[in-house]
Amino acid sequence: MTGLPTRSVFTVLVLFAINVCIADDAAQRGYRRLTETAFLPADFNQDTFDEIWTSWPEPLRSEAEKASPERRREMAFERYGLTTRPDDDSGKPLQYVVGKDGGWTMNCFSCHGGNVYGKPTPGAPNNRFALQTLTEEIRATKFRMGKPFSRMDVGAMVIPLGTTHGTTNAVVFGMGLMHSRDEQLNLVNRSPVMFTHHDMDAPPWWHFSKRPYIYIDGFAQKGHRGLMQFMLVPENGPEFFEKHEDDFRDVYAYLSSLRPPRYAGAVDAKLAEQGRGLFNQTCSDCHGTYGKDGIYPNRRIPIDEIATDPVRLTALSVSGRELYSNSWFANAGQVDEQETVVDPDGYVAPPLDGVWASAPYFHNGSVPTLWGVLNPAERPTVWRRVVEAMDAEKFGLTVESVPKAPLTEPDKAVRRTYFDTRRFGKSNAGHDFPDQLSDGDKRAVLEYLKTL
Repeated sequence: MTGLPTRSVFTVLVLFAINVCIADDAAQRGYRRLTETAFLPADFNQDTFDEIWTSWPEPLRSEAEKASPERRREMAFERYGLTTRPDDDSGKPLQYVVGKDGGWTMNCFSCHGGNVYGKPTPGAPNNRFALQTLTEEIRATKFRMGKPFSRMDVGAMVIPLGTTHGTTNAVVFGMGLMHSRDEQLNLVNRSPVMFTHHDMDAPPWWHFSKRPYIYIDGFAQKGHRGLMQFMLVPENGPEFFEKHEDDFRDVYAYLSSLRPPRYAGAVDAKLAEQGRGLFNQTCSDCHGTYGKDGIYPNRRIPIDEIATDPVRLTALSVSGRELYSNSWFANAGQVDEQETVVDPDGYVAPPLDGVWASAPYFHNGSVPTLWGVLNPAERPTVWRRVVEAMDAEKFGLTVESVPKAPLTEPDKAVRRTYFDTRRFGKSNAGHDFPDQLSDGDKRAVLEYLKTL
């Protein structure tokens, strides 16, 4: 009898190891699905991208003309916020699937895969993505080459894809695509509706494992089907989604496996410990606690209390949320129906794991540094990033503050690097809670945030 417990423990350990291996395999497949499978029609071809420099303004165009093809590609990646894939010498962008036929198809990493202060990092918000600029210059290049326009090329003439580099109008994409479907995702004709266009900053994917609900207002319970919303182009009908459901179970596993990069710089341990105590006293009710026994409360803060920009909250109608709630993505045909909050009253405070690596801050990307989050009066009104390196003092993007954006700047890519918090949906107001802390306390909290 004494051997039975030992065998039981051994069995449990073996089963645990098997389950870990299965989860790891699914996560690896999920990454491959995102980077190697084109779930949408291609946006453009390799030869178009190779010629895109011909649509650049001077003197950039002349510089590219004299450069090698390899350097031109580097310049294009820099201009549009593209990165290479970590541990991959293929040269392919993380943000696009590049097919054997040369077609480039946008994937989820376009928004959720960027540089963390110069290091390509899947799952990090792409705070340099220039989708509107890329699409406009691809369209101009196609026109000169006599190539047909894609749906993205045409749609960008009507629907803004993003007014500032690093943010996108992605929420409205999803609203528009869902509006033309019934509960089983069949195409239907509905009367056109007006949408409130607004830019959003992509959240880091390494929060996915903690959050039971997704989106800044936490209206949708997370699930693998919900990850498929942005594939609702007319070419993809109900059969397509059923066919690829297992693929997105793998994608779900991949997102669940992601963890934030660790801060590699110096940390004042004594100051950070002081900051931990202050954080737990003043911030943890909303953002949770961290460490071995950490708890994430998933708390939604009423908009009147948080007082950050309300446009994102009001842009989604109750009817639109109900359409999602009743659809295949959330309920139809599922054994366990998912909960959808159709009339949320505010925004959910996110986890802060890896917060050092996810600048800029707030759901609209309006605050470039953590020091600005902690010091509402010191947030710049109009700013732009000036170098890739991190601001080691204020902890976030290294930016310059200017009186106004240069509207006469001839290069639209340069114009779109300026973030004007006075524009619609881009306010940096609200989240004034840190004002109860002294400057010394704020420094201690900032030091602690480095450790999360």
